[in-house]
Amino acid sequence: MIVFRQGAANVKKFLGFSSLERALTVAGLGPAILLGCSVTQSAQLAAYLPAPSYRVLMPIPAASAAPTPTAPAPRGLVDALAALTADFNGIVGVAVTSVDDGWVAANATATRRLPQQSVSKLWVTLTVLDQVDQGRIRLDDPITVTRADLTLFHQPIAALAVRDGGYTTTVGELAKRAMQMSDNTCNDKLLRLVGGPEAVREFIARKQLGAIGFGPGEKLLQAGTAGLDWRPEYSMGNAFAAARARLAPEVRRAAFDAYVASPPDGAAPAAIATALARLKRGELLSASSTDWLLRTMAGAHTGRARVRAGVPAGWQYGHKTGTGQDYLSRTAGFNDVGILTAPDGRSYALAVMIGDTARPPRERQLLMQAVARTVVAHHEELRIAQQQQPVAHAQALN
Repeated sequence: MIVFRQGAANVKKFLGFSSLERALTVAGLGPAILLGCSVTQSAQLAAYLPAPSYRVLMPIPAASAAPTPTAPAPRGLVDALAALTADFNGIVGVAVTSVDDGWVAANATATRRLPQQSVSKLWVTLTVLDQVDQGRIRLDDPITVTRADLTLFHQPIAALAVRDGGYTTTVGELAKRAMQMSDNTCNDKLLRLVGGPEAVREFIARKQLGAIGFGPGEKLLQAGTAGLDWRPEYSMGNAFAAARARLAPEVRRAAFDAYVASPPDGAAPAAIATALARLKRGELLSASSTDWLLRTMAGAHTGRARVRAGVPAGWQYGHKTGTGQDYLSRTAGFNDVGILTAPDGRSYALAVMIGDTARPPRERQLLMQAVARTVVAHHEELRIAQQQQPVAHAQALN
């Protein structure tokens, strides 16, 4: 869609992301991405790329009340979402919230806490912006990322951080990289800045966001999912993948199953969709911070074949994706959550979360696209019905 190509161009112009960093995010993390790099860039990045086996591409005040639903969730939409997910082999939660009317349409699994993976970067960024609103930090505050800050998996900023003296940028740029490129190192650096996992959990509780958990941070979360204890050397090269490969199969399976059953970063799709609707309505942040985050989400580079591929021309979609580790053919967390806005301005917050599945990635993407098309079809039916009402009323008067 034109709107997303323009958004990506604006992000490039504003942040100066290199073509190499964008390739890391959009095209994936395989060794082939090094083909267009200089020898120096290739040598630097090779030490920080994950193994090719990975498919990870990423006193409480009262909260503002959500609008009282003007009607229950549309039965047709609820049935359609249930039908889409009924025969999908895996744990799938789907929730759609009307930003304007307040209703929530969801399947039966939408209240179960499912692995978020990089969707949790949304809560870190919200916490950052909440502290900006409080005057505790500023988006233009300088911050330096060094080799010691590196995490694992997707971290395109690594090529900059390994330079002598590290890479000095701003809080705002790190937040954009975390949200738009799903950079794990940027996210963990911001997490430490705001006060660690407890600060994020406090924000979630204070804003009364419901069944949304937050894990211990990228390093500990991924190590635990793999059945490992975190070690600093896992940030380098293929050390994490090699250590994981040495584990006995029963250890790997037990750790993977335990994570899926009770993910430390688990969140219910219905809670996420409701939180996104509140964000869109301006109930979580100041007007300026809300606008900043919505514009940032609209410029996301990840997940082009997920929900976004089902969004028709004229509609807008700002979002955050998340992808977990693989074990054999299974993936623990394959997600896309965001805000879908129609040409007439009406919006829908959606969360599509696949907590565990062995279905191929393409089938997962097609499911997500189908959810987007289903929401769009519902909106169009509603719009046509509303247009026909005046005509029917006039005919009745005659």
